[in-house]
Amino acid sequence: MADRQYTDKTGETVTVRRDPQQEAFEIRTADDEVAGHAHFRTRGDDRIFHHTVVDERFGGRGIGTALVRGAVEATIAENVPIVAVCPMVKGFLEKNGEEFAGSYRLPTPDDMAWLREQEG
Repeated sequence: MADRQYTDKTGETVTVRRDPQQEAFEIRTADDEVAGHAHFRTRGDDRIFHHTVVDERFGGRGIGTALVRGAVEATIAENVPIVAVCPMVKGFLEKNGEEFAGSYRLPTPDDMAWLREQEG
């Protein structure tokens, strides 16, 4: 997966890439500091996004939106269906519905039960 670059609200370039250490996408600042993660689990063909976090030091810069956009765009580019459990991912997809129509769905009760089992 290629890195994806965006501009935050301060004009700084931020980079979204897969985190090689975990099932997550990470966002890095221009100083190469990790500012947040969008965590997911893989279930069959689906990528279930269940938690997104941005370090509070980077609040108000639009880092979360850039992170979610990067994770969503990368997942779509991989042709992987998205299941939006995380409120940030769900909100982003609903707000930008036309752009991402058909590439995501909301979780079923079965998805939620499986995710709870994984979280242990």
